[in-house]
Parts: sequence; C-alpha cells; structure tokens
Amino acid sequence: MFRKLCKKFGHQYRTLALLASEYGPIFSLRLGRHLVVVISGVEYIRQMFVREEFEGRPDTFFMRLRSMGTRKGITSTDGQNWHEQRSFAIRHLRNLGFGKQPMSKLMEEELSDLIRKFSKDLKTVKVGYKEVQGVLTDLNLAPRVLNVLWAIVAGTRFSLDDPQLIALLKLLRARSRAFDMAGGILSQFPWVRFIAPKASGYQLLLDVNSQMKAFLMESIENHKKTYVDGQIRDLIDAYICEMEARKNDPQSKFTDDQLVMVCLDLFIAGSETTSNTLRFAFLLAALHPEIQDKVQAELDSVLCNKNLMDEDHRRLPTLSDRAKLPYCDAFLAEVQRICHVTPVAGPRRTLCDTKLGGYDIPKDTVILINLRSVHMEVEHWKNPGIFNPERYLKKNDDGEWALDVHDDWLIPFGLGRRRCPGEVMAKSFLFLFFTGVLSHFQLAPDPSAPKLDDPSQDDGTIPGLTLAPHQFHLLLTPRHDK
Repeated sequence: MFRKLCKKFGHQYRTLALLASEYGPIFSLRLGRHLVVVISGVEYIRQMFVREEFEGRPDTFFMRLRSMGTRKGITSTDGQNWHEQRSFAIRHLRNLGFGKQPMSKLMEEELSDLIRKFSKDLKTVKVGYKEVQGVLTDLNLAPRVLNVLWAIVAGTRFSLDDPQLIALLKLLRARSRAFDMAGGILSQFPWVRFIAPKASGYQLLLDVNSQMKAFLMESIENHKKTYVDGQIRDLIDAYICEMEARKNDPQSKFTDDQLVMVCLDLFIAGSETTSNTLRFAFLLAALHPEIQDKVQAELDSVLCNKNLMDEDHRRLPTLSDRAKLPYCDAFLAEVQRICHVTPVAGPRRTLCDTKLGGYDIPKDTVILINLRSVHMEVEHWKNPGIFNPERYLKKNDDGEWALDVHDDWLIPFGLGRRRCPGEVMAKSFLFLFFTGVLSHFQLAPDPSAPKLDDPSQDDGTIPGLTLAPHQFHLLLTPRHDK
C-alpha cells in the first residue's frame, strides 16, 4: 500500500504528509519486515534530532548494500564506530583547512575560473527579435563542489572534462533517482534482486559500488606509495598515519575498507546535495526576475567600485561580505526551505526502547523524519508554497534590509550529533557561487526551450534519495553595463 501511494503521488514526502494528516504527527507502518515510525512536525522532530536514543542507523539489506555490503564509514553506521570515524574525519578536515581560509581560497579559485569560463564561452543568442551575447548552461556545478572537497580529502582536483569523473557523477545521479529514504522495494523485499536485478535497482548499486571502490582504492594506493611519515598532505594521509599508529591493535577500526567508505560518504555528499541546492537557487532566480533584481542591487552596493574605468567594475565576493548581504542570505535560506534537497531526512534507528509524544517506540524501530512537514507548515510560514526571501528580513531604521531573528523552523542541516558535518562548507559554497554568478550575470530562461518547471511546486522536482530540479538550461548574459 505504501509503495502504491508513493507511486501515485510521485514523492515520498507527499505520501507521508497525506498519512500524517490522517493519523497524526507520529504514526507507524510496516515496510516489509521492518516496523517504521514516521515523525512529522517541528516539536517532535526537534526532540528526536537531539536525543541519543534516536542516533542509530537501520541495519537493513538496503543500508548495507548502499555501503558496499558493510556497516562502515560515517553515514550508515552508529555507535562507537560512527563516533570514532566521524570525530576523526571532522578533526582532520578542520586541521587541513575545512571551514577556514584554505577552504575559502579553494572556493574563490573555482569561482574565478567559472566566471572566466562563462565569459570566454559567450555566443550570440537570439531572444525574440534581438540578438544578445550570452551563454546557455545547466549550471550543474557538482565537479566544482567536488574539486574543493577533494583537494582537502585527497590533495587533488579534477579536470572538469575527466571522463572517469563524468561517469561516476552520472552513476551517482542515477542512484539518487532510483531510491527513496525508505530504500525502495529492495529494503522491503530483498529477494526481488534475484528476479529483477535491474528493475529493482540492485544492479545499479552494484555498479556504483564497484566503480567507486576502484576509483577510491586507486587514490588510496597512490597515497600509500608517496606517503612520508609525519607529512600530512590531506585527509587520506592523516588516515594512513592513523592506520600505521594502530597496526598492532587487533581491535582497530582504521582499515582500508573504512577509509574507502569515509571517502565515499564525503564524495556522495559533495556531488549531490550542495550542487542541487545551487541549481534550485539559480532556477528560482531566473523564475523570479523581480527578486533577482533585488539580489543584484544589494550585490552592486557591496561589490561594485564605480571609480574603476574598466568594463567590469565588480570584484568577486568573499565570505567576509556575507554580513553585508542580508538579502542574498535570505534568498538562500528560502531556497533551502522550499526546495530542501532531503525532504525526508536520513533514516534513524532507536537504540533502546523509548517514548516520543506519549507513544512507546521499541528498540530497533526504523524512524523516517518528514522534515518537509516543518519547512512547509502553514500556521508558521503563512504562505509556505510562495517563494519569498523577505519572510526572513526586516527594514532597519535606515530603511535597509537586515536579517531577522534566526528561525527555529528552518533546519535543513538537521540538529544534534548527527547534524550534517559538511554544513560549513555547504553554506560557504552556496553563498560564494550564488553571489558570484548573480553579480556578474543576468539569469533568464533559455528562450528556445519550453517553459521552466517551478521547483517550488511539488511536480517541479524529481524524487529520489535527494530532490533535484528537472533538466533545464538558463541564459546567462553579462551585466557589464549595470
């Protein structure tokens, strides 16, 4: 019945919303042999996020399969192993510049290269009866996001036309579209893989696992060949150093397989969530030209130097500009609310018998978190289906925009110890690339293409493990004369 409803409504979160309206913010159902409790609403979701007994991950066939048949890495594990691996990765990423100036510099270099490429690729495009200089692009910046992350993780950056990278990203996109957070049919009926390996998504996951493992092991083996004790170049070096220090400990969890899974978790996070959020942001800017004008007016007030005589008197933004750009910040907050890429957050597992909202929840129950129910709650947001960045803003005494108090109902990165570890990088990347592109280019729909799908509407997104916009191209035209 649940799968039929999901198929009927297209999105898992729409099915969960329908069931919640009928049965309340906490209800249970059976998916295959697993008891699943679905939680909706800000009160219970915020409680669940910060309580330790809800920190587990389900030990299902699907969860093991998406982790190469293991319970390793960061995303799909829990308990001491999860805590140890997560703490190690975050500590060493920070030591290597994660969330600091080295990371900012990498982002600024990627942004500068992107602006140069767009400017170089300008062509004559017909818009109605006029011809303009512009570039048509899908603004898929996943390779750019990965370049920043991978420079810290593996000390290398990708060529944007690297065939191996393109193939891996294509596989990962297919993986995200083939499943939902409940694991799809494989989680409920694992035996289906023997009858329909392709239709069930089983063969796709095997292909992702084998190709990603080969790619990651090649990088790890290259690091081992060039590793010098005491000289830490990146996260892989730091992990190799830790493996060496614990090589005589038979209980050590620091192994090649663990390292592969840690790298895979980071690779997947970098290739999907941030890049899709950026694509939603650019698409919404093109669909709302009056809001785009306000964003660009604010950017011009901060980034422009009218005293310069060259054709482009704009500098690129830096993270230090963020405090002076509240409207841009509000725009991105609204994108993450109305087009949140994980409307159903990663599944949890109860580590012991517990209670929530007066209900008894047994140990090992699978928990699905309907996060979209918080971001689209009518009484709080008033008009949640309307894209409106100004809901986070107020005018100060000088008539200028200022960010209003932090809204506790906006929680795109989660809360508690399982809060997204890449939050700082994601926020930085979203801000720099959104403001960088909007300051230099006007965004408009491709004049030769059909009408764009509005991603703020339910049928304007593609369902899966993460939400993505339908395929689109935008016309970018330089703003030299503005």
